Amino acid sequence: MSFLDHLEELRWLLVRSTTAIIIMAFLTYFISDYLFDVIIFGPTRPTFFTYQFFCELSHKLGFAENICITEMPFIIQNTQMEGQVNVFVWMCILAGFILSFPYILWEIWKFISPALYEKERKNAKVFIFVSSLLFFLGVTFGYFVVIPMSVNFVATFTVSDIVKNQFTLESYMGMVKTSILAGGLFFELPIVIYFLTKLGLVTPRFLRKYWKYAVIIILIVAAIVTPPDVVSQTIVAIPMLLIYELSIFISVLVYKKQNKELNV
Repeated sequence: MSFLDHLEELRWLLVRSTTAIIIMAFLTYFISDYLFDVIIFGPTRPTFFTYQFFCELSHKLGFAENICITEMPFIIQNTQMEGQVNVFVWMCILAGFILSFPYILWEIWKFISPALYEKERKNAKVFIFVSSLLFFLGVTFGYFVVIPMSVNFVATFTVSDIVKNQFTLESYMGMVKTSILAGGLFFELPIVIYFLTKLGLVTPRFLRKYWKYAVIIILIVAAIVTPPDVVSQTIVAIPMLLIYELSIFISVLVYKKQNKELNV
């Protein structure tokens, strides 16, 4: 195929993927009440699963009672005329993107498959399944871990009793979108490392060499998105470190396989 033919294929990939996102976003309209009241605004309530889980865990471990959340001292307000409309549309699009993610992966695989070997093209189902699983795990991690801890921190932090927290709808939704997408995309790191290793751009030695820097970055990120206590930071940091270690392991497997094929 010529360069222009590749561009044409890429254009149709984007068209089909966008169409899938729009269709799934339209379908979420019929469950929008549940989407917003139960899912999106769930972390703003003390009865949210994560808060209850850590409260019960603290009782079993004998931790201080202040880890249990009984109230959320803030309100969420809309300050723009079209604010709620914009939020409604973009959150439906976000939900559409998450739901259509496996299909988008399938489209990407079809686009890059001509450049792969026949044996590699047969792994399409494995690639889509593993990539989708990692993405949904990352979304779940962002929703049940990062968002509740972020909400709890900003809700309870205050410079003075005089100041009352009244968050805008846009700021809360921005935090939700960032946490969910960042979690989903970060958990795709093993897939990214797999392809970078196959292309020769990354090696296991390189990943191990900069392991300590990766740990520092992960700890900084965990400190930013969590309350300033060791327990919360550890809960966020451990899964991220495990994902990085998994990426190194995958890179080792790919690197050894490539060297074996070259020596045959």
